[in-house]
Amino acid sequence: MKKLLAIICILLVIFIGMYINKNKSTQNMVTATEVENVQEYISKIYMWKEVTEEALPKFDNINDAPDVWTWEVVKKNLDNYEATYEEIEQKAIQLFGKQFTKQFPEEGTEYIQYNDELGKYLTSGIGLDALDDCFLIKNIKKTKSGYEVEIVEYLEDYENSFGVEDESEIYEIYIKNLNQDTIATMKNNEAENKSVEIVKENLDKFTTKTVNLVKDSDGNIYVQSVKWDRFKLSHLFVEILILVFTK
Repeated sequence: MKKLLAIICILLVIFIGMYINKNKSTQNMVTATEVENVQEYISKIYMWKEVTEEALPKFDNINDAPDVWTWEVVKKNLDNYEATYEEIEQKAIQLFGKQFTKQFPEEGTEYIQYNDELGKYLTSGIGLDALDDCFLIKNIKKTKSGYEVEIVEYLEDYENSFGVEDESEIYEIYIKNLNQDTIATMKNNEAENKSVEIVKENLDKFTTKTVNLVKDSDGNIYVQSVKWDRFKLSHLFVEILILVFTK
């Protein structure tokens, strides 16, 4: 009888452990809706290298992010070409959350200039090059405060599209890393996700960053920090050492 009770107790402990682990696994599971929300948010803050130097710069705190990137993100997401100071500030909080404490400069910026006659800030157009700054989500992990998101950055070079007037004309698109090394080519008539497939097949040739997102009680997500992938950093450091000591 005692042996039977002992066996029952052991089985009960195993069952409880399995139940707890299953619940933890379910809680840590990232749903398709969450992936979509994360993708949409990062798309809002992902910029253009020729304007902000980096499409997504590295920073330990959103308030330490470069000013040019910060206010260009706000400008990109404004509903109108003209806005009041309060509307700009409100949009910044909407994008970066209450953790964001930077104040928009009253004199404006290079691309958001104050107009005395209207009493509003006007946003100006930006000349973009043939390189389309892109990213794909490699992995999403839930954290206590939100998500840890690994992204892979790459460029789609459309220089061959210049001068093309016939939409049916076929030309090559170059898939490049951030050093502008051409990794592969694709045709403009291939599937939209072809570039994503190419990048996934050559992950070691592209830049990887970790984006930490915080989530508030209403389900809104905001960027907290952006960091280089540690493995990539150490790999880069080794490459630099090899170059230094072999010269």
